[in-house]
Amino acid sequence: MSVVAPTLTTERRLLREHALVIACDEVGRGALAGPVAVGAVTMDAAGARRRIPEGLRDSKLVAERRRHDVATRAAAWVGASAVGWASSAEIDEVGIIRALGLAALRAIAELRAAGVVPEQAIVILDGNHDYITPAGGAGLRVQPIIKADRDCASAAAASVLAKVARDDLMTQLHDEHPAYRWERNKGYASIEHRSAIREHGLSAHHRASWAIAAAPTLF
Repeated sequence: MSVVAPTLTTERRLLREHALVIACDEVGRGALAGPVAVGAVTMDAAGARRRIPEGLRDSKLVAERRRHDVATRAAAWVGASAVGWASSAEIDEVGIIRALGLAALRAIAELRAAGVVPEQAIVILDGNHDYITPAGGAGLRVQPIIKADRDCASAAAASVLAKVARDDLMTQLHDEHPAYRWERNKGYASIEHRSAIREHGLSAHHRASWAIAAAPTLF
């Protein structure tokens, strides 16, 4: 089955009314271990006229062996990019939705430090729920878009950048805790991961507040 490539149709429409688009997408929401990451990229009218990088898709649709290359080209294509994080401890403390908002705001703060003025932008957020505004983003204009990571090229870029950054981190954490095989499952509920939890218990990187023993096998 062929996969439809994302376009800039939505971004171009929004840029008629806003000076800038900031696209955000999250990675790691359903994992049992590790942080959640939110990628954020900027797109202006000039950028929206540039050709979309070949192979850019929602990160779930890009083969793992190709993601680093696609992420490198995506980062060069957008105006600016950042990845924000919220730790497993923060997820335990405030819940996953608030943690997603914190991670998104940290990514946007990094864009601000690079010279972006977020208040001049419309923030498009993959999904149907605005988790940014309740976390402290009251001054931002946020527009959730269902399947933005599939349909909007800027959100696809944010998705790939966040996925590569988080996968790289989980691979590094595997060296500290090899029993959980995070270099393969990236902290998600694989059979081997759940088996290791039963044998070794939880690490400091696990989301201890989650009902991990009952978690479904996702990957």
